[in-house]
Amino acid sequence: MRGVSMVLSGLALAVTLTAGATEGMRWDKVPAKDHARTNPLAGNPKALEGGAAIYKDHCAQCHGADAMGDGKKKPALESAEIKNATDGDLEWFLRQGDLRGGMPSWSSLPQAQRWQVVAYLRSIQH
Repeated sequence: MRGVSMVLSGLALAVTLTAGATEGMRWDKVPAKDHARTNPLAGNPKALEGGAAIYKDHCAQCHGADAMGDGKKKPALESAEIKNATDGDLEWFLRQGDLRGGMPSWSSLPQAQRWQVVAYLRSIQH
């Protein structure tokens, strides 16, 4: 019985950690005008290359070179949540960040570079 209790406790912890990993990504907070935006650089191979370089320089230190995060506060970026977000949602989140959730604002990056990151994030979704 003790073994079952430990397994259930472990499962509860895993669910809690997984829920916390995406806590900062609240697409319902994205203003409608931003939600509806499309990536003007979508389909541009140079934008994808640039986005990969920006990801490596600014994002990989937290989300990992493979974009799989750490399973705790730094979520995987190859995920259903990212896949289901609009381009506008992703650009807005990059611009706004979520300091409480550990995500810095990347508003200092030019908007074109944020769109390049969005293009890169789209390319890694399976």
